[in-house]
Amino acid sequence: MSELTNAAKLPSKKKNMPKIDIRTFTMIGGLVLLWILFTYTTDGTFLLVRNISNLLRQMAIVGILGAGMVLVIVTGNIDLSVGSVLGFLGGLAAALMIWNGWGTPATMAVILLAGALIGVIQGSIIAYIKVPAFIVTLGGLLIFRGGLLGVTKGVSIAPFRPSYIYVGQAYVSNEVGVALGVLAVVVWTATLFNKRRSRLKYNFPVESLYKMAAKIAVAALVIMGIILMLNSYNGIPVPVLLMVVLMVIFTFVAEKTTFGRSIYAMGGNMEASKYSGIDVRKNLVIVYMLNGVLAAIAGIVLSARLNAGTPSAGMNMELDAIAAAVIGGASMSGGSGKVAGAALGALFMATIDNGMSMMNMDAYWQYIVKGFILVIAVGFDIYTKNKR
Repeated sequence: MSELTNAAKLPSKKKNMPKIDIRTFTMIGGLVLLWILFTYTTDGTFLLVRNISNLLRQMAIVGILGAGMVLVIVTGNIDLSVGSVLGFLGGLAAALMIWNGWGTPATMAVILLAGALIGVIQGSIIAYIKVPAFIVTLGGLLIFRGGLLGVTKGVSIAPFRPSYIYVGQAYVSNEVGVALGVLAVVVWTATLFNKRRSRLKYNFPVESLYKMAAKIAVAALVIMGIILMLNSYNGIPVPVLLMVVLMVIFTFVAEKTTFGRSIYAMGGNMEASKYSGIDVRKNLVIVYMLNGVLAAIAGIVLSARLNAGTPSAGMNMELDAIAAAVIGGASMSGGSGKVAGAALGALFMATIDNGMSMMNMDAYWQYIVKGFILVIAVGFDIYTKNKR
């Protein structure tokens, strides 16, 4: 009897062993197949370092938008306005700097504050007035698309100051890139050891040191390999570095803070979250505020990359952001999803755009293919949930 009691107290190995994310591995496999396909159909041009650098720069904006979208989707909501908000704020930045002579710091500060304010307003309407997120953000899509046309007067506004353009067009020096790579490997190693120590503290099973060392070695090879490859061209694009930094910050917020854990609880069961003492309305407003700030950052990066505020900026980018979040593992029913997964989803979407453009395929095929991929990703999410 005592043996049975002791056995019951022991942690279940099956329950506590790290789970393999089949969905992520499936998406990575699909991405690898896409890269092989585009490499073959473009006679190797797709894998040239210059194209890889452009591909990563292209994915950065969707990745930044996707990070905010993950937080929104985790709460069980949606934001259809981020593409229009991105375009509107980029156009506003151009109008302030080029037509009104504002400096770079003041322009960026106002754009970030405007993004936060837009998020707070939309989040408050959703949380306190109870208007469905779909309706509020669909209205926002139209409002800010119209606002962009009004701010720009229907014409492209250019050029920006060099200090502003830096955010969208510059590269990190080779020395700084290598230093950042080494720092990333050190942080990754420390994270794995801390996780291992935490599991041992509670007598949870852990992977062998050999396996962990292999993980660290593979991560180091991948990170340093990518950096050295990019250094052979012009270095790490600043938008890519900015995306990575934002991904790290928002991953920490989502997974290591009380606020982050509470939004996952809200997405899992909103009513239970209310009864457990979570201020769901306040948290929802904060989520939309953060999403607005990220849309503002993406707007700055896009306008800096184009060196102009354009009337068509951000068109349909809300769909790319949603697709990136869902492909990266966010569940449309709420309660699950990883911020870092949005980077994988953004890379997937950028690969399709880049590869099909290099194949000289008509633009409508890109929309058709991305639509199919979004439906498949959501269908896969529902299928795996039903199997549990």
